[in-house]
Amino acid sequence: MEKHWWQEAVVYQVYPRSFQDTNDDGIGDLNGVTEHLDYIKKLGADVIWLNPIYQSPNDDNGYDIADYEKIMTEFGTMADFNRLLKAAHDKKLKIMMDLVVNHTSDEHHWFVESRKSLTNDYRDYYIWRDPKNDQEPNNWKSAFSGSAWQFDEATGQYYLHLFSKKQPDLNWDNSDVRKSVFDMMHFWLDKGVDGFRMDVINLISKPEGLPDVKTEGQTNLAANGPHVHDYLKEMNDKVLSHYDVMTVGETPDATTRDAIRYTGFDSHELEMVFQFEHMGLDANEDAALGKWSTNSVKLTDLKQVMSKWQIDLNDKAWNSLYWNNHDQPRAVSRFGNDQGKYRALSAKMLGATLHFMQGTPYIYQGEELGMTNAKFKSLDQYRDIESLNAYHEFVDQKQLVSSTQMLKYLQHSSRDNARTPMQWDDTDNAGFTKGIPWLSVNTNYKKINAAQAVNDKQSVFNFYRKMNLLRKQYEIIVYGDYQLLDPDDDQVWAFTRHLGDQDLLVISNFTERTVQRWYDLSQQSNKTELISNYADDENETLRPYECKVYLIQ
Repeated sequence: MEKHWWQEAVVYQVYPRSFQDTNDDGIGDLNGVTEHLDYIKKLGADVIWLNPIYQSPNDDNGYDIADYEKIMTEFGTMADFNRLLKAAHDKKLKIMMDLVVNHTSDEHHWFVESRKSLTNDYRDYYIWRDPKNDQEPNNWKSAFSGSAWQFDEATGQYYLHLFSKKQPDLNWDNSDVRKSVFDMMHFWLDKGVDGFRMDVINLISKPEGLPDVKTEGQTNLAANGPHVHDYLKEMNDKVLSHYDVMTVGETPDATTRDAIRYTGFDSHELEMVFQFEHMGLDANEDAALGKWSTNSVKLTDLKQVMSKWQIDLNDKAWNSLYWNNHDQPRAVSRFGNDQGKYRALSAKMLGATLHFMQGTPYIYQGEELGMTNAKFKSLDQYRDIESLNAYHEFVDQKQLVSSTQMLKYLQHSSRDNARTPMQWDDTDNAGFTKGIPWLSVNTNYKKINAAQAVNDKQSVFNFYRKMNLLRKQYEIIVYGDYQLLDPDDDQVWAFTRHLGDQDLLVISNFTERTVQRWYDLSQQSNKTELISNYADDENETLRPYECKVYLIQ
């Protein structure tokens, strides 16, 4: 395996809208990111992934792009971006952009033209179809509820939108679309950006004939379509291969076999993908309700999925490692315990379990503080289009669940749990803004904030910082092979890593119970404890949410 800088890097994800507001309009901005570069550097991250910062009407918080080469007005100007990029590079930090090219905004110039007439030069930039028996062309559903088709009276046809009706899907079968996208990518890479996270990139090639879905719970058949590899190889050939950059593709419904095709060391497509198998483990038993539940994840299931990705990709492709992001609830609330004394312990335990696997780790803003789900009490506190549409579909329209139950689902699974403003200090609005924040600040900010954490040697922040330093010291953390121990243990996740004449042993208790005599290290005289979340080591005893990592050589 050829080694690359992005394998050894740690990525810090910034959701700019919620990171830092510098002009008191309640919305985070690019200057706010620049202001906190030293914080990110201190944490030990190497790359900053920015969620979309392009001009957008914000139907889906910037994932509906109206102009790929302009900065969103609320976030600042291109001069602000240029300043951020230079300041980051001066501090040896890289900037990765979010590339959203499965769809645009319906306010993008291409779509404004496309909908004008059947013969417009941009008509074929999007996916238009005639009605079928006076109804939608097929039975595909939008990821944000309802049909994936929107009727357009001006021309009497429907256009496809796998997400919001304000996010029409691009027609990647049109070579002019691909050229336009590649030109835009060159624009940013020539500025000096260091890579792309590619939004739902495995949906860009739709199946021939757009057939109906036959499977209960499936929304559409767009994932991993017939030409997706052709288009990504073309992207690599015409754009990516000319720069030393990193790429990660968001690939819902991708298997390990799919991932190897996308990211195999000789595939010439992408460097890594975000898979979602572990994100679906707490979905509702009723397929009609999809992700909306209050279920806990079974540890045996979580170990099985994550270990499968470790083992299947080993020596063939590269893993991305993440617990949460802007689309997922907070890790400590979902996989750990966000209550009282267990919050920090379980946040550290989750961090160590993930960061000591093989792959590139991604830290979502606030994860390094142990930020928790907001658990909003009323619907009017939510802003996320997916959450609001789901509420109206399941409560108002289909009456599948009560309003009380749906609010519990939102408290557990809503994307807004990740999007509450960054908790910088214990002043008003957690130091995020002097204005009215676009989304309510989590009420626990006086206890959980960066100002407190940076100065506390026992904080989650400093635990993450230590992990990031260790990653730069020990090659085995980056490149070692993975082996799961005792897959049927439903309390403890233990695994080893192996490289050369070294081994790592990682042991994590996922419960609030003390586990006795799980293992015996008394024979291992050549072991060194690299990191743990308790001040001492009781050897074979594992206390609540205890994790320890040993180097054995």
